[in-house]
Amino acid sequence: MKILFYNHTGKVSGAERLLLMILSRLDRENFQSLVLCPKDGPLVQMVEELDLAAETLPELNARFTWRPNCLVRYLRSFLTLARALRARVANSKPDVIHANSIRAGLAATVATFGLGIPVVWHLHDLLPRHPLSSAIRAFAFLSLHARMIAVSRAVADNFCGSFFPLYRRVSVILNAIDLARFRSDDTVRRETRAELQLDDKDLAIGIVGQLTPRKGQLELVKAFAKTVNEIPQGVLIVVGAPLFNRDEDYAELLRCAASELNDTSRTRILGHRNDIGRLMQAFDLLVVNSSVEPFGLVILEAMACGTPVLATRADGIPEIIQHQRNGWLLPTGDEAALIGALVELGTSAAIRSQLAVEGRKHVAASFTVDRYMADFQSFYQGLAQQNVVNQEKTGGSSWLNGLRNCELSPLPIQECQSRTGRSRQRR
Repeated sequence: MKILFYNHTGKVSGAERLLLMILSRLDRENFQSLVLCPKDGPLVQMVEELDLAAETLPELNARFTWRPNCLVRYLRSFLTLARALRARVANSKPDVIHANSIRAGLAATVATFGLGIPVVWHLHDLLPRHPLSSAIRAFAFLSLHARMIAVSRAVADNFCGSFFPLYRRVSVILNAIDLARFRSDDTVRRETRAELQLDDKDLAIGIVGQLTPRKGQLELVKAFAKTVNEIPQGVLIVVGAPLFNRDEDYAELLRCAASELNDTSRTRILGHRNDIGRLMQAFDLLVVNSSVEPFGLVILEAMACGTPVLATRADGIPEIIQHQRNGWLLPTGDEAALIGALVELGTSAAIRSQLAVEGRKHVAASFTVDRYMADFQSFYQGLAQQNVVNQEKTGGSSWLNGLRNCELSPLPIQECQSRTGRSRQRR
């Protein structure tokens, strides 16, 4: 099966890291991969380093807005990209297109209109409250050759909304990590803490991710400043960089707040780092203070490294963390609860140790890359089996044309929910 992977950005964040993991582990005897993305970041080079073909497309400049003049500009960008993508599809003739975001799914579905090529939307994000979100749901519902993989039940519920028939098109495959890259090593911990100039008595509290308001770094900096008396040995380490939209302004606001509220030796902003696995091992506690979090890949990385996790109950996070068993959960946007949890966990090595042990067990049992790739490849094998059925229904015509006339039935990949986490009720 030939799969064309389309990513709407060339920058690399969580969704792209997952895409690279898929590409590196996909069975090349049964699956041939081609990657299309813009050249505005390191993704093309990282794909080529995997000895895979990568080609560039125009960047898609389109996002949610209420401003009509912006909508016109975004629509122009969208149509330009769709034309270019359609030409590449016609040239490469893939069996299926894997679109690595909602925006990519929209573009790929429009670009392949009338071609009958199935498009799989990999849903990494949550749709905001916006009239366009309802239009996207309606479009997905009417696109019979579109299928969706959601990274969490929360994402599936959000995407389907009140379009309940959409659930028949959505399969949930929870994310995973490579345990070979994220593990606990005392030697690495000592070396990394020495590089960070952390003493044995220092309590290293880390937050890792894109610098953007929804990640809650600013709120954590403010809350941390109020714990100086209870945990005077605490050191807050902020890891990440701004990537999109007006995140640069947020990053500057964060730096100013850190300087004004805390001693610079107690709050450190490291920027972008490529050694997340090493940093995780140096932390005594990872905080995920997101107001919006489709899944929370960084939680798995911390757990695998033996680092306890304090996180909000946002969206997909409760599908990973069981409160006070393998992690610690708190309400979203509750500063008092955040301060209380920081103090409680910061002053109790016993609780942190228990959470670390259970977290590591949880990841090793449910979130391995082997499990993920088995689910992922089963999804596409099931899609291929559906092709046979469609071919029979259309009297032997090509399975691609058959998909135009037969709605795709749900595949058994939903069973992964029972193995990897607690199912959430549909909203």
